[in-house]
Amino acid sequence: MRYLVTGASGGFGGYALDWLLKLAPKEDVVGLIRDPGKAGDIEAKGAEARIGDYGDIDSLKRAFEGVDRLLFISGVPGNRQQEHANVIDAAEECGISFIAYTSFAHADLVHNMLSEDHVFTEARIVQSGIAHTFLRNNWYLENETTLFKHALKTGQLVYMAGEATVGWALKREYAEAAARVILAGNQPEVMELSADPTRYSELAQALEAATGKAIDAVDMDEAQFRSASR
Repeated sequence: MRYLVTGASGGFGGYALDWLLKLAPKEDVVGLIRDPGKAGDIEAKGAEARIGDYGDIDSLKRAFEGVDRLLFISGVPGNRQQEHANVIDAAEECGISFIAYTSFAHADLVHNMLSEDHVFTEARIVQSGIAHTFLRNNWYLENETTLFKHALKTGQLVYMAGEATVGWALKREYAEAAARVILAGNQPEVMELSADPTRYSELAQALEAATGKAIDAVDMDEAQFRSASR
């Protein structure tokens, strides 16, 4: 059984690759990267490095040769739908038997600029007929780094979410779940992954406790938030 992690030199992909190397025979683990210059880093961990780009379907076909299960980490916004279609088409042609895809929380229920590409990708995976699990990850705590830095500098954690809650967790925690799913290969079709729902006001309290600095949570409208977070 061979497992391939896309985006293996990135933050999430790097964590997932590390977990797979702990949980599976190293000779069965492959890391996909775009930059050949990073191959040495992947190989130093004990995984095989393969070169491929979501925008180049032929490179993906070469990279997916002999792979059984694919941890498909979503690409960056832009031309994402076409790039994701390339990944799925290459996986189908190469006979990959299972895909775990990092999707968006409640992707089929929310309608915004972030969920649209994930809804498209989920549909294409279903259409391919490949067995799959959609890892609908909630928000990464690391996504709030800019707000944390601003808070430590000014004493204010600014946000524009009212009493809304977020299921923050660390990338490495979501990545561990992804690695375990790809190893099992027989998980539910959809997994909504999240930590406990938390308000920004509670996040400010946690940041205050962790740093020993006084932090106030300040809810703003869009204009205020844009100005304050520059």
